Amino acid sequence: MKIAQKYSHLNGEEYLIVHHKKLYTEIKNVIRNIDVSQYITKISNEKRKIGNKLYSPKDLNKAFNVEFAKTNWTESRYNYYITLNRELMEKSLLLSAKKQKELLIKSGEKKPIYSYNQTDFVKDKIAVEVQFGKYSFVAYDLFVKHMLFYSGGVINLGIEILPTKNMQKQMSSGVAYFEGEVYNVMRQGRNSPPVPLLILGIEA
Repeated sequence: MKIAQKYSHLNGEEYLIVHHKKLYTEIKNVIRNIDVSQYITKISNEKRKIGNKLYSPKDLNKAFNVEFAKTNWTESRYNYYITLNRELMEKSLLLSAKKQKELLIKSGEKKPIYSYNQTDFVKDKIAVEVQFGKYSFVAYDLFVKHMLFYSGGVINLGIEILPTKNMQKQMSSGVAYFEGEVYNVMRQGRNSPPVPLLILGIEA
């Protein structure tokens, strides 16, 4: 596969080039090492594509898991407690989940709500999400997950890998694609979401 398009938000790519050039090379190699022709394994049941062979998101995700594991990229989980008190939230962001709970209880919240988020691959505070899912999953990655990890001090940069429109045409309906998601980010303004991002559009 290849990187066909890219979009740098809040100097995401520039940060990667200056501070983590080796990791950027690893990510490019992961993409390059995947022979996408092996994953045209899904038979469509959709009315307009019935019987067509399509790219399989499940098989593609497995391929990315294998390639990222070769260079020790691992899944990361961020545990936290929810509070609707803005002042308490800001105080607790950089604390461990245990310390967050203690702070909230001490501040009068009787039953703090526990939650967590997971990201596909993390290394040296760089997070990578490979997304062949629906539009809503990408929006959650870009506007919630990466931002939560960033504000919690877990990462310094979020990277989203998406199929381009050319590739998405050979997938099931509803799969998010690079051009559409970059447009959504651009519509929010230059500083939203407030986290450095690099969005990569890939195809065969």
